[in-house]
Amino acid sequence: MGDVFKALADPTRRTILDELVERDGQTLFEICSRLAMKHGLSSSRQAISQHLAVLEDAGLVRARREGRYKFHHIDTRPIRELLGRWTQPEEP
Repeated sequence: MGDVFKALADPTRRTILDELVERDGQTLFEICSRLAMKHGLSSSRQAISQHLAVLEDAGLVRARREGRYKFHHIDTRPIRELLGRWTQPEEP
């Protein structure tokens, strides 16, 4: 769970997740382009790749290889599990 909080603590990583919610299955190049054009973030591809690795380690992003391309997909299960931890009704 700590990995999820660490991953979500960074504003760039939250923006990456926002972009994947809007358009899932993007390559690193697409993510970098969208961050630059829509958000004015001019981070290097290496920096964005490192952010994606943190998101993957936390289980918030999963990657799928197709030929020489790597597509990134959001995975909301860790967030739903966190919410469920505090929103589940208590049993008597």
